Amino acid sequence: MCNRKVYMFITVYDKNITFKVQHTLGFLSQKNYDSHIIYSIQSDGMAQKKEHQLPDILATDIVAKSGLFTVESLDLKFSNGEQRKYERIKGGGRGAVMIVPLLDDDTLLLVREYCAGTHDYQLGFPKGLIDPGENAMQAGNRELKEEAGFGAKELVELKQVSLAPSYFNAKMHILLAEQLFTESLLGDEPEPLEVVRWPISQWQELLTQEDFTEARSVAALFLAKEHLASRAK
Repeated sequence: MCNRKVYMFITVYDKNITFKVQHTLGFLSQKNYDSHIIYSIQSDGMAQKKEHQLPDILATDIVAKSGLFTVESLDLKFSNGEQRKYERIKGGGRGAVMIVPLLDDDTLLLVREYCAGTHDYQLGFPKGLIDPGENAMQAGNRELKEEAGFGAKELVELKQVSLAPSYFNAKMHILLAEQLFTESLLGDEPEPLEVVRWPISQWQELLTQEDFTEARSVAALFLAKEHLASRAK
């Protein structure tokens, strides 16, 4: 048996203090501190997930609205009796896709496009909303054709991720696209996007690019790399 140490940080909410537990082998069972059940931990470092009771929504109100965003306030009551007001961007529930296109065994396709939030051009993977009546795979193929000029015979979902879940109810499907073929569709972009070919073997250099900063693209890169590595085993 190995002498493996596992560290866990536990917050005791009533006293607002944090302390560290060091455990060598064996199993640390659940503890109850000031009536708050905290995570237990096993020797393999895996935390045991605690079931949480969702707060009750006492009232909602639309506090701001534009052509693109709707801001909603929530009056919440938590299971311990505490009441708080939260705000969130109300989504349409359609979801979105991001596609990691693999042109060949060592070539990724990315696009460089204008981003209004940062007022610059960003390098990332093709992405877009799922249109009504589409599923994620159909939307992924359409967006790939619109933004990169390719379709895919094979699409695999790597993971579903969220963006700033404290404020958005926005889900994005990360897809790996393979067996590409040339095909273009007219999209809603105001100008043609620059399509960039990048060797996947140089993925670390991609991370150093100043315009490759979009967090979902970074996550998609690692997800695709891990998927391809596991498939090659």
